[in-house]
Amino acid sequence: MNLVKTYFTDLKKEFAGYNAQKLTKDIMAGITVAAVALPLALAFGVSSGATAAAGLVTAIIGGIVISIFSGASFQISGPTGAMTAILVTLASKYGMQGILMACFLAGVILVLAGILKLGRVIYYIPSSVITGFTSGIAVIIAMGQLDNFFGVKSTGDTAILKVVSYFTNGFAPNWQAVAFGAAVIAIMLVWPKKLNEKIPSSLASIIIVTAVAFFVHPDVAVVGDIPKSIILDERLSIGSINFSQFSNLLIPAFSIAALGMIESLLCGASAGKMKKEELNADRELVAQGIGNMLIPLFGGVPATAAIARTSVAIKAGCETRLTGVFHAAILLLSMFVLAPVMSIIPLSALAGVLIVTAWRMNDWENIHFIFDHKFRPGIIKFAITMVATVVLDLTQAIIIGVAISAFLILVKLTDLDVTVADIDKDRLNEVGIDMPISGKVRIAYLTGAIFFAVIDKLSTKLRAEESVTEAIILSMRGVPVIDVSGIQALIELVKELNENGTEVYLTSVQPKVLSLMEQGGFIDLIGREYVFDSAEQAIVVAQKEHM
Repeated sequence: MNLVKTYFTDLKKEFAGYNAQKLTKDIMAGITVAAVALPLALAFGVSSGATAAAGLVTAIIGGIVISIFSGASFQISGPTGAMTAILVTLASKYGMQGILMACFLAGVILVLAGILKLGRVIYYIPSSVITGFTSGIAVIIAMGQLDNFFGVKSTGDTAILKVVSYFTNGFAPNWQAVAFGAAVIAIMLVWPKKLNEKIPSSLASIIIVTAVAFFVHPDVAVVGDIPKSIILDERLSIGSINFSQFSNLLIPAFSIAALGMIESLLCGASAGKMKKEELNADRELVAQGIGNMLIPLFGGVPATAAIARTSVAIKAGCETRLTGVFHAAILLLSMFVLAPVMSIIPLSALAGVLIVTAWRMNDWENIHFIFDHKFRPGIIKFAITMVATVVLDLTQAIIIGVAISAFLILVKLTDLDVTVADIDKDRLNEVGIDMPISGKVRIAYLTGAIFFAVIDKLSTKLRAEESVTEAIILSMRGVPVIDVSGIQALIELVKELNENGTEVYLTSVQPKVLSLMEQGGFIDLIGREYVFDSAEQAIVVAQKEHM
């Protein structure tokens, strides 16, 4: 109920003062986004193992339904390149009906995730893992377009095996197809930025090469007939659902839902900064879920929020969620008006669009930052996640990336810094303490968590002081955490030091750590009179007792 209440509250704020001027902005932004979305919808529909029409239907239904219920005013949803990496494998195993059923199940999962308030889960995934995941998907997309680009047919269940088959089964490209694909890539790369704001490079390149194809009639594969209907012949029918397949499709459905969650929430977080508006993550998941439950009933493929289309919408002056609805209306109109033209688009031209899109979808700014500054943990997480994404299932890649991150954090936590130093007389003088200094008293500064993995390092460092020190002060201001094994080890260590004539003092202990030490009996062992708030207090007492 809270989601429903906040939805209507946000709608009132969003449309407060809405007028003809804002409506015009939404319409113009919708037209601009549609120009970007049209070639991508066609390309993603084909590359997912479905049809160009399925891609259009996805953009239309997703654009209307998800925009209406979205967690923000700016999200533009539709088919995306990342999703095709899952769908192309799913299509080869279970066909179009498998895609439709998995999409419906993923929608249910997303709705439940939103109701259970799992929207913040995305913020626990490290940025380098997400960057590696995105780059891995970009590699899969590019590899998956090689067949259409070269006009050949490969064999194999994965993108890697298909590429390998080029060398094992012979490779005879259709050079006419290559020419169209290469032309699209060249046009997109050299298309002026100023002109791109009015006519997107992807749309311009498709228009140019399709015009050429219309006159020269090349011997290349084309998109084919696009039905002038929003309800496709091959769609999910609730009455004919094969429930026996649910168990097989459950894991792909979770992969689709996980990817939809990641893409949509990352898009919302990034675009929200551009528009200075916060995304309601849980409501966005519900919106994505509702959309993905409805889309297969029309014959479309899974949709997510798309950062490219969303950022275009914001830059074009998007005022409200009506921009997404208007963009869908333009796509619906083009489906009826431009179907004959779209049917003759060479598949290699769409492949060229996706190859450039794959290159651009890499988070190059973050990649350069990680590598230029030589952040080794970030490089490791990026590389492992990217390779795992290409070689394994996408959900497994995310799990592996997060697991590697947790392991690297654990390794970092084991880096307890123990610095043993003589008493600094000048520092004492600065705080108004003037007394003779004994070399028999030393201070050990501990920085880092004390738990089972760092005990050996701590013990080795302090045992080395037994023969030269009568009193050692443990300064623990830099210790935020201690566990049971750490307390047990400290107890054993203090007993050993005491037996060998070394007194232990404690200072600057953080409250939570001190509480655990009291609970474990460590404070009683060393004596409460030997616990001090500051190092200076401990030094004064230790010096007097060991002069």
